[in-house]
Amino acid sequence: MLGGSRRVSLADLFKESGRRAGIKVEIVAYELTRHVPIALAGKVVEGLKWSDPEVIADIARVVKENDVDIILPFVNGAVEVASKCKEQIPGVFVPVSDFSITSRIFDKVEAAKVFKDNGFPIPRTYSIINNEMPAIVKPRKGGSSRGISIFHDVEDLMHLENLDSYIIQEYIENAKEYTVDCYVDAKGGILVTVPRERIEVMGGEVNRTKTCRIERIIEMSREVIRKMGLTGCITLQFLHDPKDDRFLLMELNPRLGGGVICSIYAGAPITDYILSEAQGKELAPCDDWKENVLMARYMEEAIFYE
Repeated sequence: MLGGSRRVSLADLFKESGRRAGIKVEIVAYELTRHVPIALAGKVVEGLKWSDPEVIADIARVVKENDVDIILPFVNGAVEVASKCKEQIPGVFVPVSDFSITSRIFDKVEAAKVFKDNGFPIPRTYSIINNEMPAIVKPRKGGSSRGISIFHDVEDLMHLENLDSYIIQEYIENAKEYTVDCYVDAKGGILVTVPRERIEVMGGEVNRTKTCRIERIIEMSREVIRKMGLTGCITLQFLHDPKDDRFLLMELNPRLGGGVICSIYAGAPITDYILSEAQGKELAPCDDWKENVLMARYMEEAIFYE
């Protein structure tokens, strides 16, 4: 796990998938500090920052020393690193899209251009001098909902420092947000797409979410996957505009999202897929997942003693 940090319950689901398949799954987490909750589920290795030029070589060392078979990224900064590991570390299964794709989508301005060029519906994107109020302003890079502001007045917007480092888009009143958890095999076969409503979010991480079978979102997700040539673990985010009944693509994260737990409990065998594909097994698509499965999260502590 690259940046597994808090993904204890997901680590447990991987172990359960392994038990069903008759194999033992062990977790190795590559983190900046050993004092992270994933230590409850496996071994933590202190590593380098994702921006460090030696990070790929260091991960290769950890892979060799710990006999690692699968690499999975869990934070945005680790996705491009994982894509490079896919190219540079032989013998390891890395279910992420190619670097040519992942390197283009973590700048929100560039991602909006990619989405628009592919014909995907997105919120209207404004320039600094050509915009409409109200508008939502997000940092071009970064995640977890940090630094997002809503502006109702152009003059207030113009007082924001470093405007070039933000994306400005239309703000949609009473919008609902949806996440779609997807898994695509290495040949491009779309195995599962599960939409779920983001009911409550805390610190950018979904706290309450419920699966929902909305065919429009499912088909839009499949179109995004096909047109962009995505593979592996995919998390898409859509916005629904209730006024005009529009579904708009917000974000594309080529990794597992934190709320994927809900989709797995609804019947999407994503952890099974990852372990099976790593072993070269044939995978069958899944469409019989249950809708209206609600996940509500709670906090649990990991205590470290010297």
